[in-house]
Amino acid sequence: MALAPVPGATARLAAIRRELREAPPAERAARLRELAYAIRRSDLEMISRAGQGHIGGDYSAADIVTVLYFGVLDIRPEEPEWAERDRFVLSKGHAAGILYAALAHAGFFPQAELATFLEPLSPLNGHPNRRKVPGVETSTGPLGHGFPVAVGMAVAARLDGSGRRTYVLTGDGELQEGSNWEAAMSAAQQRLGRLTVIVDRNRFQQGAATEDTSGLDPLDARWASFGFEVRTLDGHDHEALHQALNGERAVDERPLCLIADTVKGKGVSFIEDRVEWHHKVPTADQTAAAFKELTSR
Repeated sequence: MALAPVPGATARLAAIRRELREAPPAERAARLRELAYAIRRSDLEMISRAGQGHIGGDYSAADIVTVLYFGVLDIRPEEPEWAERDRFVLSKGHAAGILYAALAHAGFFPQAELATFLEPLSPLNGHPNRRKVPGVETSTGPLGHGFPVAVGMAVAARLDGSGRRTYVLTGDGELQEGSNWEAAMSAAQQRLGRLTVIVDRNRFQQGAATEDTSGLDPLDARWASFGFEVRTLDGHDHEALHQALNGERAVDERPLCLIADTVKGKGVSFIEDRVEWHHKVPTADQTAAAFKELTSR
């Protein structure tokens, strides 16, 4: 089935982005938080209904994805192939649920379509498919592949003489893949100043903590050694994310890495910071309890 955009979505999204940029910081943060929790609720409903998903990694990334789609990216839901759009790559493709929820809330397709998540013949697969879902820039899932593709997109923008920006969200576990560091070397060598890497640093991967599997710390020093401008911030602080992603750059020709300290499962107390929720699915009672928490915050 083909997914069609919501009429008027482009103007609505542009208005939200403009309002957020003009709003006082506290008001902006409150609005982004409201959007992030609405997106979390949609994700919870999807996973509970489907009986599959990656809610822990979805929720650690939820605030980052919300700030990108509603406060940063220059995109047009009614023209998903607009040539001058900013590009966003979800390298941690197993977190497809939070991406689909954000796309639907942004108007790339109706929110009602989220009910088809993982159903037979649904375009909303377990990993994003660029041929089936408008707004998905590249199919991701094999970890370590999304960032190299994003580097290629940033190079293409330069060759086109375009001012569009490229953003990529990686998991921290996938930084154990050597292909990412090859991409980092290339990005620095090419001086891709319009490329931003955001690391979802929740410190867990499937089955274990990252530092118990193959340690990444000091992660900031590693990125800096590859020639990136590096900043570390709270990945659930909406105002800090908004400022960092929209702010002035120290050195325009250096790619930027934002290390976002996050909590796996952020937003639901019994899911937070627990490795088993990488792919665990809540029961009916847990779904009700989680929905109550996400509504009351």
